[in-house]
Amino acid sequence: MLISLVVISLAGCGQATTTPAATTPANATAIQTTSPAVSMPSANTSAPSVTLNLSAASSLTDAIKEINALYIQSNPNVTLTSNFAGSGTLQKQIEQGAPADIFISAGATQMDTLVKENLIVTSTRKNLLNNILVMIVPNDSTLGLQVIKDLAGPKVSKIAIGDPKSVPAGTYAQLTFDELGITSQVTSKYVMGADVKSVLSYVESGNVDAGLVYLTDARTSSKVKIIDYAPADINSQIVYPAAVISGSKVSDAATKYENFLFSTQAKAIFEKYGFTIAKQ
Repeated sequence: MLISLVVISLAGCGQATTTPAATTPANATAIQTTSPAVSMPSANTSAPSVTLNLSAASSLTDAIKEINALYIQSNPNVTLTSNFAGSGTLQKQIEQGAPADIFISAGATQMDTLVKENLIVTSTRKNLLNNILVMIVPNDSTLGLQVIKDLAGPKVSKIAIGDPKSVPAGTYAQLTFDELGITSQVTSKYVMGADVKSVLSYVESGNVDAGLVYLTDARTSSKVKIIDYAPADINSQIVYPAAVISGSKVSDAATKYENFLFSTQAKAIFEKYGFTIAKQ
């Protein structure tokens, strides 16, 4: 009998199972999520797999990466592919048929154009965020610049701005110079960037004397310092609209993701990076 009990006990141990570790989507492994702990809905692991292509202004890069990491926690069936660039560049890509389900622009003009071309689901267009344009210089700058108007002086030879033809931040920079009456003195000093991240890198490297970027970009760098802010009436125009692309084959999933961008959890992340939430 003793032998029988031992045999039965060993057989019971042999039937023990190990729950496999949950897998994490590949595109989330490199993202460090530092947002406050939040209560997320239970993940629906039985939902069909879907890939969402997101085209977003480059100034949103850090915030969107963190939001995406949070989103896939409760939507493990979703793969988020993000394309960050200047808003004008993204607009052209969408017009040319590049894969895109959601567009978040750093300016209304680019979204307006796509609406006129029937490339946007107009009912999904919503203003998501606001930002502020600031003047920055390298930390070790010795030029003694104090206000944007100082860029017109002889001390300054190179000013980085986004290309006004395709980068909303560049358009706002141009409007700022026009309002301050210094356009004729600064135009020859322009070093154009394809997006605000490029402008930021020009200033960080010291290849230019100063640059105009969004506050959110300036805050990501320890190599630059903020000197001045664009006029209030210019900053009041800065808006980030979001919308679903009319050609999306997964519009329901795209709309669900867009709705998440307006959630309390996403708003907290946007605000952490210095954005303000647009009034609805």
